[in-house]
Amino acid sequence: MSPSETYSSLVQKMQEVADLRYASAVLQWDQETYMPPAGAATRARQVATLTELAHAKFVSPEIHDLLEELGEGHGLEADQQHNLRLIREDVTKSRKLPGSFVRQMSETISKSFNQWMSARKENNFSLFAAPLAEVVELKKQEADLLGYEGHRYNALLNDYEKGATVTMLDAAFHQLKQPLRELIARIGSAPQVDNGFLHKNYPKQEQWDYGMNLLKEMNYDLEAGRQDIAEHPFSINFSARDVRITTRVDEHDLGNMVWSTIHELGHALYEQGLPEDQYGLPLGEAASLSIHESQSRMWENNVARGLSFWKHQYPRLQQAFPQQLAGVDLPHFYKGINQVKPSFIRTEADELTYHFHVMIRYELEKELIGGNLAVKDIPAFWNEQYKNWLGVIVENDRNGCLQDVHWSHGSFGYFPTYSLGSLYAAQFYKKATQDIPQLEANLAQGNTLPLLEWLRTNIHRHGRKYTSNELCTLVTGEPLNSAHFMEYVTGKYASIYLLT
Repeated sequence: MSPSETYSSLVQKMQEVADLRYASAVLQWDQETYMPPAGAATRARQVATLTELAHAKFVSPEIHDLLEELGEGHGLEADQQHNLRLIREDVTKSRKLPGSFVRQMSETISKSFNQWMSARKENNFSLFAAPLAEVVELKKQEADLLGYEGHRYNALLNDYEKGATVTMLDAAFHQLKQPLRELIARIGSAPQVDNGFLHKNYPKQEQWDYGMNLLKEMNYDLEAGRQDIAEHPFSINFSARDVRITTRVDEHDLGNMVWSTIHELGHALYEQGLPEDQYGLPLGEAASLSIHESQSRMWENNVARGLSFWKHQYPRLQQAFPQQLAGVDLPHFYKGINQVKPSFIRTEADELTYHFHVMIRYELEKELIGGNLAVKDIPAFWNEQYKNWLGVIVENDRNGCLQDVHWSHGSFGYFPTYSLGSLYAAQFYKKATQDIPQLEANLAQGNTLPLLEWLRTNIHRHGRKYTSNELCTLVTGEPLNSAHFMEYVTGKYASIYLLT
């Protein structure tokens, strides 16, 4: 066969793998949204079977032979060569994991998720401790099978952020800790802003209706997506033409729904912007988890906690909730939604204290995977860290170490990408404002499309062609630089809190 014919055969095989993976993902989406509780055990088996089949097909001799035949990809187009290189990397990595191990991991994770749901409902970490301990042991085994240099946690970090290491992240958090603590301390000494209006009674249906209208205005393609309710907001995709998000509604916290919805929308807009013709291939996938988070954090914070956005959107919110927002003018609203105050819940945290939530989880995961912390000791470690770094006393497990879904999914190494994503978001947004001089004016008129088109052109269309820092350099002219984030938050909060 010619190189192009061999490549076409490889594409067919890769798309068959994607079919199985996305079929499994549909079942997982259903598990977190509509599945009746009694279906949990059978669902774990179904997902495990599909996961094992997808793994077996991915590491099959057929794909190996096609990769060998294609060699370095001579005779292929540039994008085809990129796909070939990345597929080879992925296959080499996946071949290190036996099919039996992949199945065991999948079954354990499905059971773990259901136990997490029960533990959250009962507000009792001990109900989750045993299945979580199984997941942790399997993640240690996975790291050992994959191989690593330095810390065992490095192998798991690499799943979400290629090339990320404990050494790199320790340095990144070290650079953020002191300037953030100083800025938070200055804010704490200033007259505080009021956000009590967010905690009045906001009926669930009215919140849902407003959120759906918001999604439409912000260019979420509802012909290629949908929104549902889940215990923990998430986004999931089965192709660029089927990208779904979830949110949650607290009738006494309007911000919970608004910014969870916009955060997940950011993820969904990225997935809807990936090349459709690269289905099942690396160039049809996101660059990395930190770049994914840069999209969600940009829309959530740089845009939707910005004054320009609400110049257009606030009258619509007032129309939806006239009694609750009576007497709250735009300046009051803007300051309130940007209140800086240490809290228990990561997803509801402000832009500044948020990074300490992430740092605590990062340090905890390092200790768990490194074997220095037992699962049973997580609540004590968690509560101590929250007291030390955020000065809050965690009163229960639901608002403490049971608040995130990630560990029940086996997602160890994910949390650091949230902070990295915020740093990338600030750097990308600064560049976007330079390239689109009327960006803030557009937002003030309710027009978010120019920013979305800029992201589609500069980030989404590349898929996984570049690593995070390569993409950042391509877009902004320099690798990741936390100074842009500190410049953004320092200017913003100095204005809000009248800091001198």
